[in-house]
Amino acid sequence: MEDDTGERSSFVIGVIENRAKEVGVAAFDLRLASLNLSQYIETSISYQNTKTLLNFYDPMIVIVTPTNLAPDGMIGVSELVDRYCLSTRKVIMARGCFDDTRGAMIVKNLAAKGPSALSLDTYYKQYYLSLAAAAATIKWIEAEKGVIITNHSLSVTFNGSFDHMNIDATSVHNLEVIDPMHSSLWGTNNKKRSLFHMLKTTRTVGGTRLLRANLLQPLKDIETINARLDCLDELMSNEQLFFGLSQALRKFPKEIDRVLCHFCFKPKKVTNEILAIDNSRKSQTLISSIILLKTALDALPLVSKVLKDAHSFLLKNVYKSICENEKYALIRKRIGEVIDEDVLHARVPFVARTQQCFAVKAGMDGLLDIARRSFCDTSEAIYNLANKYREDFNLRNLKIPFNNRQGFYFSIPQKDIQGKLPSKFIQVIKQGNNIHCSSLELASLNVRNKSASKECYTRTEFCLEALIDAIREDVSVLTLLAEVLCLLDVIVNSFAHTISTKPVDKYTRPQFTYDGPLAMDCGRHPILESIHSDFIANNIFLSEASNMVIVTGPNMSGKSTYLQQVCLIVILAQIGCYVPARFATLRVVDRIFTRMGTMDSLESNSSTFMTEMKETAFILQNVSHRSLIVMDELGRATSSSDGFAVAWSCCEHLLALKAYTIFATHIKNLSELATIYPNLKILHFHVDVKNNRMDFKFQLKDGPRDVPHYGLMLAGVAGLPSSVIETAERITSRITQKEMKRMEINCKQYYDVQIAYRVAQRLMCLKYSNQDEDSIRQALQNLKESYINGGL
Repeated sequence: MEDDTGERSSFVIGVIENRAKEVGVAAFDLRLASLNLSQYIETSISYQNTKTLLNFYDPMIVIVTPTNLAPDGMIGVSELVDRYCLSTRKVIMARGCFDDTRGAMIVKNLAAKGPSALSLDTYYKQYYLSLAAAAATIKWIEAEKGVIITNHSLSVTFNGSFDHMNIDATSVHNLEVIDPMHSSLWGTNNKKRSLFHMLKTTRTVGGTRLLRANLLQPLKDIETINARLDCLDELMSNEQLFFGLSQALRKFPKEIDRVLCHFCFKPKKVTNEILAIDNSRKSQTLISSIILLKTALDALPLVSKVLKDAHSFLLKNVYKSICENEKYALIRKRIGEVIDEDVLHARVPFVARTQQCFAVKAGMDGLLDIARRSFCDTSEAIYNLANKYREDFNLRNLKIPFNNRQGFYFSIPQKDIQGKLPSKFIQVIKQGNNIHCSSLELASLNVRNKSASKECYTRTEFCLEALIDAIREDVSVLTLLAEVLCLLDVIVNSFAHTISTKPVDKYTRPQFTYDGPLAMDCGRHPILESIHSDFIANNIFLSEASNMVIVTGPNMSGKSTYLQQVCLIVILAQIGCYVPARFATLRVVDRIFTRMGTMDSLESNSSTFMTEMKETAFILQNVSHRSLIVMDELGRATSSSDGFAVAWSCCEHLLALKAYTIFATHIKNLSELATIYPNLKILHFHVDVKNNRMDFKFQLKDGPRDVPHYGLMLAGVAGLPSSVIETAERITSRITQKEMKRMEINCKQYYDVQIAYRVAQRLMCLKYSNQDEDSIRQALQNLKESYINGGL
């Protein structure tokens, strides 16, 4: 089946919901022949979970039912697609097409056999909506594409989205994971400012798509993450392995993952007269896939040679499952019996056409040999015609390029043309410094050449039928090969390559726990550090005993960058990559929530606050004890008293949970929370004030620090009268004195609780420590002395 989507998504998605707020999603990848089924309860009125999946898959087609089955007060998935997926084609299919019983039967027949074979009896009741969506999706694909999906050829996964870290679409945008914010204003050259484009040094289309998928849905399983990190360790310590594997991967075609779909889909047996179309294009694509597969299998021995002495679990597993699998040698042998040994995958259009016409060995089909002679004769006649025109019209630099759309044409440098072109030349077009044109003789030869190549494609496909049927029997091993190559491409050409371009020891391997702290020493922003050589590193420490940090500081002091930095380092760590820090240990994060910048516009003030509240409500409704929450400037878009009240109450709610929260604010009164709640820590970005000007240090330090009246400084710079500034200073001085007195009272009242909590916090840190017994005993002794002497 034809697929020219390149790096763009090739997903067709079916979506259905019911009145109980359940949503079923079936996502079919036409390029990789895989089916991902998800079913979940939509907890948000604005369909945040569904938006997250749509953002992840970025589908070409979304299939929905004609009627709105949403609960009261919700817009329904059909309306959501209209509003949210503007560039996606929406297809409406009858409710009867969403048949869960038929979906279960289809999935059972199409799912690949093997160790991961599905137990549909277990999943049927739990995933009935996603199976219904699968029935409609597969029905549409087979009808629209004119194919039948081969039995036991699909890679099927259940609940694929929520087995990974969940990052909602708003957070993906806020954190600049895929695209930088305001990219339309900065232009296309700004693309390097996203995490995806920083890591996008992959060499295959499948590798690029896998990298994007990993960034949108990082891993949660520590064993899998550590397997990738072990592989990175070996690559970074063994240059011969790193460069050898990098060179071996260059031998594989860029479109290796595309070959699979042509063996997973069989064209329906309908005659050309009924279809009224020419099948030569499909034949050409099929031949190209066979050549791609041959090229890939020819490169496997080089990978085998490089990986033979690898030690990491992941690379040893690749060697065992791919390099030692005899099925690949058997497929290569079958291809060698039909396909000429000299045939290679080519990108130059006419070279590719020639390779495809001569793919099958000579003598296997008489009609094919005749068509080849005709193809060679017309090709030679075209080049002879070009030589004739060079001599007849004194055009020594005349060239004869080729493209798939128009075939051969003449290209003549404009400087070689004296006066007008001879009348023989037609279809004259100026292209840069050249003139592109044709002639009646060339047009006639083009038609004959194209007709001969079509006949070659048709007869070649006829010769390949038995080979293709034999390959389809082992299509699951080809799926495995494509997945392995894409993974190696990401780890070697993206992760390892990125780390190797950084100064030594600038990136480190993160450590993981399920219940331990989130700690980073000298963490740096992975994108900005490559732009600013003097980027200031900062630390973070969060634990169950200290699960919230409030970050204060003036505008432009670095708060938003710091919040984004922590989240990006977590994402990098959980995709199995080194992180920009001196040391990092993380508790596995299951969801990242962000509430960051909105438009500060008087005209949209009301809607801005409503946006803040909707995002905050979504966070509070969906947070789990392993979530990471990042909130920036909550409550600014309403009155100061209401904004302070909302921010305070949200902090209290989050403090009662086990989730880790980083809360940046200008509301200095929130620092008072630390006098009441011992699991809250206050940090500030250091700023020096000299001659009424602020010198930003971008250095995070402990405790609250109020930069005196930095708002009034800016007001003075803006030109407010000095009398107004003086009055404002007196007023804010009185307010500050009252706040300080209240904080002193709270500190005395909650002092004992604070000390006890700090002791408990230190003990919990020692619990997760990797130190030896003597060091831990010494740390306990120091803690005891500090407690007795009041030094905590």
